[in-house]
Amino acid sequence: MSTTLLLVRHGQTVWHAENRYAGISDIDLTDTGRAQAEALGRWAAAHPVDAIWTSPLSRAVATAEPACRALGLTPQSEPHLRECDFGVLEGRTLAEFEAEDPEWAAAYRADPVEHSFPGAEDPRAAAARGVRALRDIAAAHPGERVLVVAHNTLLRLVLCTLLSIPVAEYRRVLPRLRNAAVSELRVNPDGSAALLSLNVPCEADVP
Repeated sequence: MSTTLLLVRHGQTVWHAENRYAGISDIDLTDTGRAQAEALGRWAAAHPVDAIWTSPLSRAVATAEPACRALGLTPQSEPHLRECDFGVLEGRTLAEFEAEDPEWAAAYRADPVEHSFPGAEDPRAAAARGVRALRDIAAAHPGERVLVVAHNTLLRLVLCTLLSIPVAEYRRVLPRLRNAAVSELRVNPDGSAALLSLNVPCEADVP
């Protein structure tokens, strides 16, 4: 039986509000991010799921908490859902990096996989672990609906991989996943997948 995964990027953090790369750094939600998490909790109460999985990073766990509370579920942590390690870009903006190394920044914009940031995780490896995590979650919940709270870049890499889109195109094809918005993915028993919706706000007036 197919499994429905409801993929959600965590709520806003201080660094994301400033367009800084958070990556594997453990950054707290802002007040806006906490409001987004509460909105996701209300969405989950109206659209129940059978299980909730999260990245181990605190911003993802905190985003899932209101949904867990609303449904009486205990979140399950999956380390392979953590965000990509952005190396020297952790805590910095692309503009700051570009001012120091415009050639590398230009190469990154042209192909963010072949020219990922110095010290960063290989995006192909991140995509592979993320795909494996989602397939394992789907296999553990056949025929069920599962909320998965993770991260912007990881989820975009995973979606491109599952949908046979070259991962080097992830920034162009999927410019960003909105904080706490829901994307519905159907994962079949053979591991193939279909994207049923993308970036749907859980409430119309949530930023």
